[in-house]
Amino acid sequence: MDITIPILILAIPLFMFLFLGLLGMKMTHKLAGILGTLGMGTVLVLSYYTAYNYFFSGSADFVNAAGERLQYMVFDQTWLAFTERLVIKLGFLLDPISAMMLVVITTISFMVHLYSLGYMRDHHGVYEHGFQRFYAFLALFSFSMLGLVVAPNIFQMYIFWELVGASSYLLIGFYYTKPSAVSASKKAFIVTRFADLGFLIGILTLSYYTGTFNFTELTSIPVDGLANVYQVNVGTAETVRGIFANSAAPTFMGASVLTWALVLIFMGGMGKSAMMPLHIWLPDAMEGPTPVSALIHAATMVVAGVYLVARLFPLYLMEESSLIIITVVGALTAFYAAMVACVQVDIKRVLAFSTISQIAFMMVSLGVARPEFHHGLGYMASMFHLFTHAMFKALLFLGAGALIHAIGSNDYTAMHGLRKHMPITHWTFLIGCLAIAGIIPFSGFFSKDEILSSCLGNSTIAYVWMSVVAGMTAFYMFRLYYLIFWWKEHKTPEGHHAPHDQPWTMSLPLIILAVISCVAGFIPFGELVTWNGHPYDFMAHFDWSVATISLIVAIAGIGLATVMYRKENGLPAKFRNAVPALWTWCYNRFYWDELYIFITHKIIFNSVCRPLAWFDRHIIDGTMDSFATITNKASEAIKPLQSGQIQMYVWYYLIGALALGGITVLCLI
Repeated sequence: MDITIPILILAIPLFMFLFLGLLGMKMTHKLAGILGTLGMGTVLVLSYYTAYNYFFSGSADFVNAAGERLQYMVFDQTWLAFTERLVIKLGFLLDPISAMMLVVITTISFMVHLYSLGYMRDHHGVYEHGFQRFYAFLALFSFSMLGLVVAPNIFQMYIFWELVGASSYLLIGFYYTKPSAVSASKKAFIVTRFADLGFLIGILTLSYYTGTFNFTELTSIPVDGLANVYQVNVGTAETVRGIFANSAAPTFMGASVLTWALVLIFMGGMGKSAMMPLHIWLPDAMEGPTPVSALIHAATMVVAGVYLVARLFPLYLMEESSLIIITVVGALTAFYAAMVACVQVDIKRVLAFSTISQIAFMMVSLGVARPEFHHGLGYMASMFHLFTHAMFKALLFLGAGALIHAIGSNDYTAMHGLRKHMPITHWTFLIGCLAIAGIIPFSGFFSKDEILSSCLGNSTIAYVWMSVVAGMTAFYMFRLYYLIFWWKEHKTPEGHHAPHDQPWTMSLPLIILAVISCVAGFIPFGELVTWNGHPYDFMAHFDWSVATISLIVAIAGIGLATVMYRKENGLPAKFRNAVPALWTWCYNRFYWDELYIFITHKIIFNSVCRPLAWFDRHIIDGTMDSFATITNKASEAIKPLQSGQIQMYVWYYLIGALALGGITVLCLI
């Protein structure tokens, strides 16, 4: 494969970041936006071409005689060499999940670039201050995310992982004159840094014992699957399984080092994908422009944690305890986020908690995936839901942006009855709601059904739990839909223009994403993306009993939302008054933020930092100050010895000589 195209996929967004960042202020806002959009459009075409060649060309580089999809190293250059075996390289790895992610990232990023041409200016055509900077940051984020998913080794992934965090910080805090935006950007950066510390320790632990950072060496599996060992191609007879499975394998606190390494690596994924208890940054990240929410917090950045676990999935299979941890964390997060989403009034925060819940669905699917059940159905289902969710959640966020742009508020109480005023936004938003609720034939039905099937194959408890969450998803999304577009007639405030659909730059991405959300479920995903490269016809094994139950649950959730919110009535208030404590806890996000503030301010700052600060000021600084004081006093005391008077020097010399002579005489006696 010609390496020119893969290099351009990474080079173009990096160039656009540098070009717009350095020269953007010297050009018009419109020109900067058009150049940024054209640049990302070019990357979109190149990525589609690359993914199409990988999946459908039939090249021997990409698929073997048995029909198994292979990992293809486009290029791999040495950057740092610590030892002969421990080498950090920078490269471009093409395999099913990286090719799929190229499509996801570039599609959503291009739609956001195009959408922002209309969103980032007011009704009078005046562009936002810092418009060129915004497009430069979008390009930086796209470059970072693309570099992350094509990384051939875990250390390159970590480098771009941190660059994604920096890009997120810049975009969330784009409105840097707004205190809440600055606070949200710092919160996101700090929380994810704690998670990334665990990620780094996990990387170093894993590489220390395996002697490699390379994904192919860490996760390559023989053709006959798990019956054999995971070969590590480092020129020795050792294997990853041999290192960690023999009787002398290193352990810590009763768990193997591999378990600790994988759990610590998952900790990094928890931070990026906003899993409990590291989820608190994502809802506040809605302070950034709405296109940023669609790009980072719905479709790309937040799925990085899912992608990380999927990339190392063969290793996680070696330690089932780590997969159990992933399942439990994901299940708890999905339920918690769904409960909170049911009572929020800020439409972007409803979508934010919905994102947390859906990402948790993907994590649970990976956690329950086992090779013995339909060839690791959970892995394929997770990646399928990642793909479909990216499209319909970006659609929902961009639809929310169109509403906010028209109304000037994030609060649904300022909306109501907008279906007649904004028909394009209404129908596309409805398609997004149907897709995420899991209604046939929309894409979310197929991907979510496969997740539920994989849960049923592993644990009945997990299946029932996630089915309940799926019903809650349908409820809170249609609660949001009815409160925005129905409930009661919209009343335009005096002196304001009546709301209307947005210009084509904003409406076209909504229409495209809505179409994708309608047809993406029919993609033969199992034939393209599986954990071991073996094609899997999931439609041939489609469990209609599971599908029927999930469809009934979704319809029940929609039906309940219809009864409560289609027309203005007193049912919501009655429910809130019936369980006021539960409603208050859900509305306040179960007080996680208050808990963190208590821990940081009351315990860490007051009980730890203040005593340490006192010790530093009074003991450490006091000791150093005492040394300085003693030195100063001593110097003042001996200063007369250096007066410059010859007579005094003679006396000192005479006294010294006599004293020396006296000492000598005493010694001789």
